[in-house]
Formats: sequence, C-alpha cells, structure tokens
Amino acid sequence: MEAEIWCLPEVKIGNHGLRKRVLHKGNSWKTPFPGDEVEVRYTLRLKDGEFFDSSHDKGTPFKFRLGQGEVIRGWDEGIATMKKGERAIFTVPPEMAYGEIGSPPTVPPYATLIFDIEMVSWYSIRDITGDGGILKKIMREGEGWATPKDADEVLVKYVASTEDGIIVSKSDEELEFSLTDGYLCPAMSKAVKTMRKGEKAELSVKFSYCSRYPGDAHCNNDITATNSKLTIDLELLSWKNVIDVMGDKKILKKVIKMGDGFDRPSEGSLAKVIYIGRKDDGTIFECKGTPEEPFEYICLEEQINEGLDRAVMTMRKGEQATVKVSSEFLHGTENGKWPPRASVLYEIMLINFAKEKSFWKMDTQEKLEACQSKKSDGNALFKAGRFELASKKYEKASKYIEFDHSFNDDEKSLASSLLSSCSLNNAACKLKLGKYFEASRLCTKVLEVDPCCVKALFRRSQSYLRTSDLEKAEADIKRALAIDPNNREVRLVYQELKDKKRQYFRQEAEIFTNILSSMG
Repeated sequence: MEAEIWCLPEVKIGNHGLRKRVLHKGNSWKTPFPGDEVEVRYTLRLKDGEFFDSSHDKGTPFKFRLGQGEVIRGWDEGIATMKKGERAIFTVPPEMAYGEIGSPPTVPPYATLIFDIEMVSWYSIRDITGDGGILKKIMREGEGWATPKDADEVLVKYVASTEDGIIVSKSDEELEFSLTDGYLCPAMSKAVKTMRKGEKAELSVKFSYCSRYPGDAHCNNDITATNSKLTIDLELLSWKNVIDVMGDKKILKKVIKMGDGFDRPSEGSLAKVIYIGRKDDGTIFECKGTPEEPFEYICLEEQINEGLDRAVMTMRKGEQATVKVSSEFLHGTENGKWPPRASVLYEIMLINFAKEKSFWKMDTQEKLEACQSKKSDGNALFKAGRFELASKKYEKASKYIEFDHSFNDDEKSLASSLLSSCSLNNAACKLKLGKYFEASRLCTKVLEVDPCCVKALFRRSQSYLRTSDLEKAEADIKRALAIDPNNREVRLVYQELKDKKRQYFRQEAEIFTNILSSMG
C-alpha cells in the first residue's frame, strides 16, 4: 500500500518545495478562501517514517482559520488547494514547517514533514467591515446570486447571545424589518446585505458594532454595556425590493409580486392599472380600476398622482407593489389640505401597458400624423391652462419631424408649417410659465426660417420686454408693424414698451437729481 501511494503523481505547490499527492478526489469544485474556518483529519510523521501526531486519536477533526497564521505555512498553502472530501499526502519542506529551530522535543531542526490530510469541510468566514468588527461564518449557502439592497425589507430569523451564552434578543418565529431603519444593531443590517435567500450565518460582532438603533427596545440586556462580543445566529428567509424612485426617499416602491419580462412604461405609454390610495390612518381616499375594467391613463400627463405615476414607470407587466408618496406629491389628490408631513400609501398592480411607436420606426406620413396629433393635444391643454404639459406636447410633436430628411417637397412644406406652429405655440407656453429666454429662443428659430413672421416677432418682443431688453423689444415691434401696421396686439405691446421707457427715463432722472443734490 505504501508503495502504491508513492507511485501516485505528485504536484508542486508554489516555489518553496511544497508537494502534494491526491489519494482521494473531492466531491466539489470549490476550495476554501483565506479566513475560512476549515475542519480536517490528519496524521503526521517525519520524512524518515517516525509517526508522532494524529487528530484521529483525539476523536474530533482539527479546526483552524485558513491563512491567518494559526498553523504552519505549508498547511495554509496546501489546504487552500483541497476540495471537500479530498484526501492527500503533503510533503512539507523545513522552511514551510518549523525550519532550523524545529519544535522540540518531537520535531528536530530542518525536518521535512509528511502529512496525510483529509478535508472534512469548511465554513466561509467573511470580514464584512474590513476591521474584524463583524465576522460572518456561512453555516448554509443561500440560493441564487442576488442580495438585499439598502432600502429593502427583509424577513429573517435570529438569536443574539453574549460570549457566555446568555440570549439577549431573538425573533419570535419570523421578523420583518427595513434595512433603512435597521433592527437590534447595525451589524444585522450590514450582514444581511451580504446574504442570499435561504442563507444561514453566524455573526461574531465586536462591541463597537453592537450599539442599538435609537428607539429600539428589542434586547433583554444592555449589550452596549459590555466589551464582550455578540454572537448572532441569522437566517435570511426572503426580502422585498424597495426602490427609491426619485433618489430622495420621497417615492418608495416596495415590490410585492414581481412582474414579467424587462420592459417598463415610458412617458406617453398607455397604462392599465388597478390601485387603492390610503391615508396614514388606513382610510381609503381613492380607488381606481377593477380586474374586469382596469383604469387606463397616459403616463406623465397629470392624470393620476405624479408620485404614483413615476412609480408605475418603474414597474413591469403584472407587477404588484405598494408605493409610499410624500406630501410634496399630494396636491390635487384630494380636496382639502394635507398635513405638512403627510404621506399616502398606494396598493397598485400594473395589468398591462402599450408604448407609443418610436418615431424612428415610423414612415413619413406617420410622423406628420403623429406631429399633428400631439400638437392638437397641446392646444387642448393650453386652453385648459395646463401650460407645462402643453409645452411638453409641442416639444414632442416637433421631434417627430424636426430632423427628418426623407420628406418629399409637399411633405417638407407641411412639416415646415407644423414645426413653426409648434415652436410658436410652445413660445406662448413659455411666456405663461415665465421662461422668457426659452420663449425668445423658440421665436428666433421660427424667424430664421421666416423672417417676416409677425407672430414670432410679437412673442419675442414680449420676452424682451419681460427681461427689460427694451432696445431689442423695440426693434422687433417696429419690424412687426412694418409688415402688419394694423395688428392690434402688436400696437398694444408697442404702447406697453413706450410706458416702460417713460418709467425708465423717469427713474434715471430721479437718480441723477439725487446725485446732484448729494453733491450740493
């Protein structure tokens, strides 16, 4: 048998003479990492054949942490190559064992050691904080690859105890909590974010990471009053994704049931939903749609609460979620005023949605029709006083035709007319919204194509008046009157300009008089 063993192929490990012969292959492809807690059985003899140590005599496997200097260097490097269930013979040279000193009285100086090692198992240990503050030993691997994110809500089981075995806190069956708020101590949230579904772990937590969150009252003892470590047996059962829609925690969406596919609604999509809106006290204030007749609306057209609308645009077909919306998005949700820090909770399901056809997939006729349709929508919104939304419609209408070079002569003429009309209407919106520089830019765009457009000159002069650029305003008004001397709207603006100039000269005269008076 001994001869058969030494006939097995031998491999070198590293560059310092460590050699390995595999007697029995392992049953996995995984090998341990530095920091992992490994369990091995071994026998040890000198190169001359003298046997002097065995774990078999002690009845239990030998445990140590790999790569932490707890054993000789030959073990740290050799056992790092072993798989679960593997058995191998290692020949360890003196420089990777006990060197020139040896380990009296059993190991003489410059001794080469022969180890027969069987890898029983290992537990992965991770230093979560990088300073040894939270060590996580994986007792059971989890499923898949995903782990909870910062705002998610997790479902766990746990038992927390001191080093001497006193239980300071534990869950009753299952416990759900938000990682944003935390539970028991910061170590719980930090560790859970490294775990996969179904994973079981044992946490070793230093005193500095045992401080409880303000207001928590889950412990039987004050664990911050001792410098001892805390041991937490933790199991991650599942979690619910919580998405911070805007990145400022004002719209939080918790996924109750995952949807299908990867596509989501976008601005202008027709969405079919069922939802219920509840106040903080649980009172229902809004209810839309049924499974038989879902509520239909166009995304981002102010047809539902804006916060809920933006959350829907992160959902997939068939997804169910709850959406918490802060008070900033509650205007118009219900008659009457909401408290300053109020929030509402929506329970919503996205039944289906249909996106608008992308303009690059349209032919020229479809683009012209889409432009006219969006322009008509903008006109209706302008008449209703919804200037911001009307402006968006005109901008979208322009995009269908603005950069297309495939129109024929007739289509080019229509496209040019539509584009000028959309720009002028959008300029009217910008004037209503107080965005005067944007309004003048849109008018200039029209005038570059049609220098004699009275409406563009008129609206640009209004923009210049609002920004007190009186010389430019006067130039535009005079050009407009030269083209259309009887235009009543332009004459009214001209009168407004004259009044502003008189006021301006009067103010200058007063300033000049005050200066002379002070020089007295």
